[in-house]
Amino acid sequence: MPLVLTRPLSRPRGRFAWQLAAALLVLPAAVPPAAAQGRLERLLEDVTGRGHSGTAAPSQPGAAQPVAQSAATAPAAPAAPGQSGPSIPVVTPRVQRVADSVTLTGNVAAVYAVKLVARVGGWLEKIHFQDGALAKKGDLLLTIQQDQYKAQLRQAQAQLQLYRAQLTNAKIEVNRYTGLVQRSAATQVELDNWIYQRNAAEANILGAQASVDLAQLNLSYTEVRAPFDGQMGRHLIDVGNVVGPSPQPSALAEILQLDPIYVEANISTAQALQIRANLDQRRLSLAELQKVPIEVQLQSDKDFPYRGTMNYVAPQVDAATGTLYLRGLLPNANRALLPGGFVNIRLPMGRVQADALLIPQRALQEDQGGRFMLVLDQNDTVQKRYVQLGPLVGAWQVATSGVQAGERIVVGELWRAAPGLRVTPQPTTLPD
Repeated sequence: MPLVLTRPLSRPRGRFAWQLAAALLVLPAAVPPAAAQGRLERLLEDVTGRGHSGTAAPSQPGAAQPVAQSAATAPAAPAAPGQSGPSIPVVTPRVQRVADSVTLTGNVAAVYAVKLVARVGGWLEKIHFQDGALAKKGDLLLTIQQDQYKAQLRQAQAQLQLYRAQLTNAKIEVNRYTGLVQRSAATQVELDNWIYQRNAAEANILGAQASVDLAQLNLSYTEVRAPFDGQMGRHLIDVGNVVGPSPQPSALAEILQLDPIYVEANISTAQALQIRANLDQRRLSLAELQKVPIEVQLQSDKDFPYRGTMNYVAPQVDAATGTLYLRGLLPNANRALLPGGFVNIRLPMGRVQADALLIPQRALQEDQGGRFMLVLDQNDTVQKRYVQLGPLVGAWQVATSGVQAGERIVVGELWRAAPGLRVTPQPTTLPD
């Protein structure tokens, strides 16, 4: 049934036009005609101002309820008085004794890196090691043809025996002619000749013994043995090749000592002078230097798990770079440090802070202003605090400024803890 208005409907003007249009849109299709007729008349009165009494008209049976405001446009309810903010984990700075240090980028170097060469000529007969295998000092690694050098040794030994026989004969003749000369049965000239023969035999024996030693040495050179405990590289010459010292020694393989191992770095002149100033301008003796601890970190490590001691510091500054060369020595039983690799080396600066403040690294953030962290004030409100940092101590780092003992540092829920937000602090503990 069509809806009929009981009074003329004038055209709505101004701000009332949208009200009428909205009311027409929300009329449900199932509303009875009488109810719909009454609703339109009341809406017309509201729009035109006629018959408006200032009080809400009673709802008619079957009339549609007002449309609820959407959640997207509804204003947020204010927090109830005394309501707590989100729970945020916090810790307080640690206070402990810390030695100042400097971290340098350096390299790993083998204590010994030796190329095994052929010291005698001949065929390479056999390789006794596998590439990359571990070797003990004295292990047989390569064998060069030995027949020639065994023959030379036998020849030298035979010559030595000949001269020894000559010496024995000369001694007998000297004793005999000495008695004959005393009885005037022989001349002194004959006795002097046998004395000469005896002395010559003794000299020949010394020469022959040297020839035997040299032949034995050359024979020993046909067996190339490990000069120290280490790890083999790959072999450089295959079996069957002729090797030897001419025109230059042939490198057969390489062996490296990996335990212990060196770490090398260069420290700037300014840092070296600062260390000396911290030591009151006192130069360390070699014995004192070799007791200075160092810590080493691979590029993939979060901490400094490798520890050793200083081994050497150059006596002069490199004029080309303005740096001072230094070297450390540390154990490497598991061969985690390999020669040529890059490492970070932490050295003590010679100064100790008795009451250093340490903050957890996980609390640190960075922006264009520098490194900062979030702390809570006395009202449990988050504040942003820029800090100056010192050396690392495990998962903590020394803060030289920007923090005080006892302050509460935010260490979790950093995405939620915005500056100015009031939160509920939750004390927690962190590992070293």
